[in-house]
Amino acid sequence: MTKTVWITGGSRGIGAACVRAFAEAGWQVAFTYRSSEERAAALSAETGALALRADAADEDAMRAAYAALCAQLGAPEALVCNAGIAQQGLFQELTDADWRQMLEVNLMGAVRAVRMALPAMLHQKHGSIVTVSSVWGQHGASCESHYATSKAALIGLTKSLALELGPSGIRVNCVAPGVIDTEMNAMHSEQTLQELAAETPLCRIGTAEEVGDSVLYLCSARASFITGQVLGVTGGF
Repeated sequence: MTKTVWITGGSRGIGAACVRAFAEAGWQVAFTYRSSEERAAALSAETGALALRADAADEDAMRAAYAALCAQLGAPEALVCNAGIAQQGLFQELTDADWRQMLEVNLMGAVRAVRMALPAMLHQKHGSIVTVSSVWGQHGASCESHYATSKAALIGLTKSLALELGPSGIRVNCVAPGVIDTEMNAMHSEQTLQELAAETPLCRIGTAEEVGDSVLYLCSARASFITGQVLGVTGGF
């Protein structure tokens, strides 16, 4: 029986790499996206994945997308909470609105997605959830305090859900990427990226595909006894 996965924030970067990885592994894939309509359509045509437009911060839109997903593919056995935003700024210059937006997307977007996918997983007594945090969520980040905080919160959510849902046969894990070659990191100068690569023991920046493969592994039967873990895809950073 073909398995189904729902990936949030799937139109580009790590999300798109996850879509490709799961599709190549034979999964039925659905992904939600906020605004990259052209890219979403191209990715859907390339992989056969179902593309559904829904902002992770908009609960009504997410519920409508999830209903469409279930109607077309059935309830997903796996959920990848990848949707996220980033912003740089000195702590004293960040506004309440900046904090609310960051937490609304990065944390509450994941909370909403889990809340929607969980009833079917509980009924089946089987499922896998993977959140996408960041090395900054583990170690903090200068001039990105609200981003690091939101990613640290995802780790707390992951570990708590793993304890709560384990008896129901549902595994919950997290990947914490290091410096990855994505548009989100394009905010950094070339010099900064080179310095970050030099600080990485493997002496390079990672690829979105390397993160996507790790997410696929955590959702696969090969990781059947792994839950509550944070997998650093960091090159040793």
